[in-house]
Amino acid sequence: MAGKDRILVLGPTGAIGRHIVWASVKAGNPTYVLVRDTPANVNKPRLVTAANPETRDELLQNFQNSGVFLIQRFFPSEFGLDVDRHDAVEPVREVFEEKAKIRRVIEAEGVPYTYLCCHAFTGYFLRNLAQIDITVPPRDKIFIQGDGNVKGAYVTEADVGTYTVEAVNDPNTLNKAVHIRLPANYLTLNEIVSLWEKKIGKSLEKIYVPEEKVLKDIQELSFPNNYLLALYHSQQIRGDAVYEIDPTRDVEASEAYPHVKYTTVDEYLNQFL
Repeated sequence: MAGKDRILVLGPTGAIGRHIVWASVKAGNPTYVLVRDTPANVNKPRLVTAANPETRDELLQNFQNSGVFLIQRFFPSEFGLDVDRHDAVEPVREVFEEKAKIRRVIEAEGVPYTYLCCHAFTGYFLRNLAQIDITVPPRDKIFIQGDGNVKGAYVTEADVGTYTVEAVNDPNTLNKAVHIRLPANYLTLNEIVSLWEKKIGKSLEKIYVPEEKVLKDIQELSFPNNYLLALYHSQQIRGDAVYEIDPTRDVEASEAYPHVKYTTVDEYLNQFL
């Protein structure tokens, strides 16, 4: 592990945290995790503590106990659409605005950082083809927001872990945002539906939902469906995954790490056959 930076993961048991932990271990980085509980025996990463660090002093003490005295770089918990490039509506807008405020504080305080913009996790956006209240791709009828021709960026949660650790080990990502828009996964919903139809050997009934109706549904639905629908709306109608990269402050993951073998949308959908 000589030469590899130590990685400390806060929230290592969540949907993304656990993938970052194992990607870090696989990459050979000395890996530490900070948890509130110890739900199971974790034998590869080193547990920093199983206490509940509620205060600043306690948190700093936990860092020092693990040998961490200097934070070389901070990766804030974002892992979604770029909060500086969005046109999302409530309830998503408020969350994005809070994350953007955290960015500004990080930058104002001179904290070294990297932002991860992963866009759409397959577990939330792809496994049900962006449908509400189902957990597998539909086989008869599908509701498509807008005209279905807006590009979205999809990535598996495991690949998010891999690209995160690649960014950690890459000095070129310092004080930049890493954007995960993988060529084979940068697709419109119409393109994804076409892929699925070929796999199941039949055409779906397609119901295109105008933006006005989507906005009305967001207002009327309760959490979490209203939040999910607002995320779908952000990417699939407002096009919040469609933008130009600024090389002075952005890194395109697929170009920076072409050696990473990622799961394509086409491959991901095979599990539902």
